[in-house]
Amino acid sequence: MTLEDRNREMARALYVISVAAELAGVHAQTLRIYERKGLVEPARTPGGSRRYSDRDIARLQRIQELTNDGLNLAGVKRVLELEAENDRLRSEVEAIRQQAVVAVEEARREHRRDLVPLQQSVVRWESTRRPGR
Repeated sequence: MTLEDRNREMARALYVISVAAELAGVHAQTLRIYERKGLVEPARTPGGSRRYSDRDIARLQRIQELTNDGLNLAGVKRVLELEAENDRLRSEVEAIRQQAVVAVEEARREHRRDLVPLQQSVVRWESTRRPGR
């Protein structure tokens, strides 16, 4: 399974609110509050029912960890935003790092073409001076 397939699978909205609440270890009403506060955005069926994905469940569990550590919901929202920004920046840095590796390799290939082979041999040096002068 490729990374893209795994991401798609994680994003599939499968769970109704009661199952999601149980998996996340919270009450269904808590999930509604989290949604109102903008902490989670479940998918909706055509009839308007909420559907939660595995990614949503992981996010809910992260929210629970943070609230258990004493953060209020505003603090949790800010931490989640910063974590998302951090992930985005790490991805950017990795992409730039890969571009740098390619650029360095290209520069090395270019410089190798510019080098001209030089044949050298070791020659013993002997003084042309005569002893005693």
